[in-house]
Amino acid sequence: MTITLTIQDYNELLKASKENTAYCPVLETSEYLDEMPKQLGRGYYRTIEVYPQLWLYIFDKKYHHDIVLKTPMNNHPLQFGALAVGMYTDQYGQVGGGYTLISGGGTQHKIDVLYPHSQRILGVDIEMPPQLLRTFFPGKDGEMLPELKFLAKESNQQSLIYPKTHPAIQSVVLQIINCPYQGVTRRMYLQGKVIELMALQLAPFLEDHQVKQLPSRLKQETIAKIYHAKEILQARLENPPLLSELAQQIGVSESTLQRGFQMQFGTTVFGYLTNQRMEQAHELLQNRSFTVAEVANIVGYSHLGHFAAAFKRKFGITPREYSLSKKLVSGL
Repeated sequence: MTITLTIQDYNELLKASKENTAYCPVLETSEYLDEMPKQLGRGYYRTIEVYPQLWLYIFDKKYHHDIVLKTPMNNHPLQFGALAVGMYTDQYGQVGGGYTLISGGGTQHKIDVLYPHSQRILGVDIEMPPQLLRTFFPGKDGEMLPELKFLAKESNQQSLIYPKTHPAIQSVVLQIINCPYQGVTRRMYLQGKVIELMALQLAPFLEDHQVKQLPSRLKQETIAKIYHAKEILQARLENPPLLSELAQQIGVSESTLQRGFQMQFGTTVFGYLTNQRMEQAHELLQNRSFTVAEVANIVGYSHLGHFAAAFKRKFGITPREYSLSKKLVSGL
């Protein structure tokens, strides 16, 4: 069973849960605690302002059912996210399962986040205005490092990327969650750990050999071509063109095509194609007239094992398990 909620619905449930709970722990200054709505699952969100306008969210939650949280187009702050346990996905990528999240400041298109049921999700989010980056990572002129300006797009579409995690990131996440201090010492400790976590996630973009690869602003005509490429892929999920063919068809180089997809959709061309195939497969499996093998073939997979692995990475469940669950729910 999947429950679909808008972000407004979810926030109203959180507010009602807070008003109805008798549990009121002693909290630090600029710290807030919200319990998960009991009808959705169990767990909590802890919110801490560790620096003016820089908010740290610590969460530990487990849902009773699959939850799809729908967020409309909005002006999004700069966000860093990493998990110690669990995984969740959206139509662009996944957090957990080997990946973290950097959601740049700017205009965020509508996004649907899937939280799988009965899976503990333990981690942290950091949110702040993009311009705060110059406070923590200033250039020689005191302004924001040029290499990081792609994270501060203001009214333009945000950069959305899913960097790979590694043990150092996992360690810092756990240190933040298990902070042993109180009072001023706690705040100082968390400030340091938050900056450390951001630095670890940003490290690939600050290394000399990768600085040259950082995206520059695309021309409007190039952006239009990138969206045309997206439409071509959507129309040809079963038999997509090669990267070279797609680039030639829309009139850009392969490197511009890849860079454009990373900037506009937060993923590679292949990553976008895989996400779209999985979304279509998810819809087809809701139709009980299709077998898993038929769905795999429809979305362009000749190898059933490859299809099952991609589906599980996206939704946290195999296509066969999902198909069986739909039959059980329908009583067939």
